[in-house]
Amino acid sequence: MTAPFDRDHGDYSTREDGMSKNHSPLSQLRLAVMISGRGSNLEALLKAFTDDKTIRIVTVISNDPKAQGLRIAADHGVEARVIDHHQFASRIEFDSAVDEFLIQNRIDLICLAGFMRILSDEFVARWSGKMINIHPSLLPSYRGLNTHERVLAAGESFTGCTVHFVAPEVDSGEIILQVKVPVLAEDSPETLAARVLSAEHRLYPQAVRLIAQQKLPGYKG
Repeated sequence: MTAPFDRDHGDYSTREDGMSKNHSPLSQLRLAVMISGRGSNLEALLKAFTDDKTIRIVTVISNDPKAQGLRIAADHGVEARVIDHHQFASRIEFDSAVDEFLIQNRIDLICLAGFMRILSDEFVARWSGKMINIHPSLLPSYRGLNTHERVLAAGESFTGCTVHFVAPEVDSGEIILQVKVPVLAEDSPETLAARVLSAEHRLYPQAVRLIAQQKLPGYKG
């Protein structure tokens, strides 16, 4: 049985359970990418860091055993672990199992990449400043789902995507990077989504590199 969260363990950099200590610019940033679906942002990250000596994707975690991204991880020789949330009685138990696996793998940074499950406040607090997400809008505008439909309905002339630290409130964490994407008159939600996704694939690796270079005060690794 997975142990519950224990806030008395203190900062993970001082623990004696295998969690890595704070990395320096000369060490390797160890990433875990969490997915639920096709894994296109995962693939962009894998391609970006294939020959990077300072950033390594150590593992990919999916809560869905049918996620297409699991195959992408395998094709790139990266360990893929399924932690199926249906196998747990509560959100806390699922999150605790993920937390335990991350600690075992000495993860410095979690990248959420199409991970379609809300994480508990306890998990988010545990990994505060060490977990990032990418969202298909210019936050703080258009948080949540159905982003492109809402952008088109509002008649916006541009939209974009945002990489941000994860906070308890959905899509509300500190912004790391953003990029604008034009909205065209003939756009449908599908065509707009494809254009924004292409921008995501470029933006997400940039944000991770900033963290690896220790250029973000918000990173707590």
